[in-house]
Amino acid sequence: MGRMPTFDRRAVVDAARDVFWQRGYAEAGITELEEATGLTRSSLYNAFGSKRGLFDAVLAQYLDDIVRTRLRPLGGGDPGALEAYVEDMRAAIAADSPRARLGCLLLNAGSSPLASDDAEVRTLVSGYTAEMRAAIRAAVADRRPDLAPDAVDSLSAVCASLVVAALTLARADRDAAVATLASVPETLESWG
Repeated sequence: MGRMPTFDRRAVVDAARDVFWQRGYAEAGITELEEATGLTRSSLYNAFGSKRGLFDAVLAQYLDDIVRTRLRPLGGGDPGALEAYVEDMRAAIAADSPRARLGCLLLNAGSSPLASDDAEVRTLVSGYTAEMRAAIRAAVADRRPDLAPDAVDSLSAVCASLVVAALTLARADRDAAVATLASVPETLESWG
């Protein structure tokens, strides 16, 4: 029987996440991943099966720890939840925090060459955007109970598109990302 791993799996995945987030899947080298995680190539492969297995673990943990944590308050009955969600992202991007400057890891993965060749990545990104759209739709319904369901659907689609656009722009044009997020509250107020 082989030795059990003696490392903190979460810490390794977090360290690898930073490499993938900065460099992208294809550009992240195994040597960079070894340096970031403190593990040897063989330890990484034994624990995760492959570089791709490590990337899959990174995406799953990112979805659970970052994305779902932010989406959780949406649709919980608080009429100001969507504005708070958007303001939190806008403030992080405006402050030029290192992670916010990198955009959304899942959207980055979805727009990379990997996604065009990999159905699993496309499915994960599609599921993520569907989850985000559903949470935003619930938040719009809480914020605008005066609207008919079809108007809520339309408004939430616009708001979700603005969020996706901002998260995509954050990497290349911080000011445009901030301005895009700043338009969400106005859109919520002026609709219908």
